[in-house]
Parts: sequence; structure tokens; C-alpha cells
Amino acid sequence: MTNETALLLKRLAERYENAYFLNDDPSQFLRWYSDMRDAEVASFIAAMLSFGSRTQFIPKIKSIFSLADKSGGMTAWLLSGNYSCDFYALADSCGCSGDYEKKFYRFYSYNEMIALFSRMAEILKISPSFGEYIQKRWREGCAAKGVCLDLGEIVSSSFPDCKIVPHGKNSANKRIYMFLRWMVRVNSPVDLGLWRWYSPANLIIPLDTHVIQESVKWGLVAKNASASLKTAKMITNELKEIWPEDPCKGDFALFGRGVANA
Repeated sequence: MTNETALLLKRLAERYENAYFLNDDPSQFLRWYSDMRDAEVASFIAAMLSFGSRTQFIPKIKSIFSLADKSGGMTAWLLSGNYSCDFYALADSCGCSGDYEKKFYRFYSYNEMIALFSRMAEILKISPSFGEYIQKRWREGCAAKGVCLDLGEIVSSSFPDCKIVPHGKNSANKRIYMFLRWMVRVNSPVDLGLWRWYSPANLIIPLDTHVIQESVKWGLVAKNASASLKTAKMITNELKEIWPEDPCKGDFALFGRGVANA
């Protein structure tokens, strides 16, 4: 990477990482709840639905949060079990008439959303918070393997039967790494930085079409680069030349510029 490229990416990151970024981005949901437990769970659910058209998935996320708010917040909603009857009632009001294999959003059905809520409820019943559950699994895994494990793999494997949660060792798993950016990066007007036990230096950039296209333009990857975990790691390593302790700051430069030019 040339010094000129590094300087321009720094400027772009500073331009786009600000409170205005929240307006049309799914990161707007990070501060829906002030309670940390609610914020973790709500952010994860929002991240899992954040693909496709923003005008379509943002109202879907809001509909879930509105149901949770009636029970006193996301954690209370899940632990009470109210998510089941509330979400099926929502399905029926949308014309499902008992057929809950109909799609709630894109590829995912109402039943598959219930599976996500059910698994998260199980986690909250055995752990003080979602973050503490992931931290415990990560530390145990690192100790067993003798190396620091990728946190994305820990999150993914915590939802083995949930189709909406990305699985696959070669996939870029963009939604999971976006969620981790939200949880781990500190001192940001966008990201929450709740999981301070994990280093931002170990994050992997959330890879989507905008990030790939901009990375090609800036010469960070080849033109034929695929949307894979390998490509995400390559871009992350390039960004470490600028931000060795916080490579995902570069996400704001690449994604922000990509959206602005779309």
C-alpha cells in the first residue's frame, strides 16, 4: 500500500465514522436499549437480519423490537417466553394463517426466527449475558487449543441449529463480523465497544459488495477476489498497515465510500 493510499483511507475513515452514519445503517439499533444485556442481544438479532435492502430489513427489525418492548425489553421478552406467542401472532396478522414456514424476511421463515429467539433464550438462562457466554466459550476454546481462536467461529458455533446465523469456515460471514465490530471496537461514535475482553486488533472486516469493490479500486485485493473469509482476511491485513490495533476502522472508509458512490 502506498503512503498516498494510506493517507486517503485515513481521511475517508474519519469522514464516515460519525454519528450521522447511524441514520440509515443497521447500527442505529445498537442504542435502542440502554441496558447492556438488551443491547447485546438486540444488536445480534439486528445483525442477523441486516442484508439485502435497508428499506426492507430495517422495518422488519423494528417490528421485532416493538414486540420486545411490550415485555420490558429484549432480555425480558426472551426469558419470559413471550417471543413465541407474540411472533406467531405477528405472523398471523401478516397473513400466515398458521403456516409459519412462510418467509418473515427473504430466505428466513417465521419458524426459523423463532429458532433464533429460542436459542438466545437458552443462552440467557444459563449465562448472565450473551457477552459473558461468548467470552466463556472463547476462553475455554483458546485454553484447549493453546492458541487464540477467531471469535467469529465461537459466535457461529453457538447457534448450531439456527439457519439465520451464518455457518461455514470459508464464508466471509459478514453479519457476524459486523456484529463483532459493533461489540468490540471502542471510542467510536458508532460501535458500542461492550466486549473489552477481546482485542480490536483481532477483528476481521465485515465483507460485502461495497467493501470488495472499493478494495479492488484501492488495490488492496485483485479484481477477481471472491466474497470469502480469505479475502476478508487479506483486506484486514492491508488495513493493519494503517491501523495495526484497529483494522476495522477501515470498514468506514471502504463501506462508507462504497455506499456514497452507489
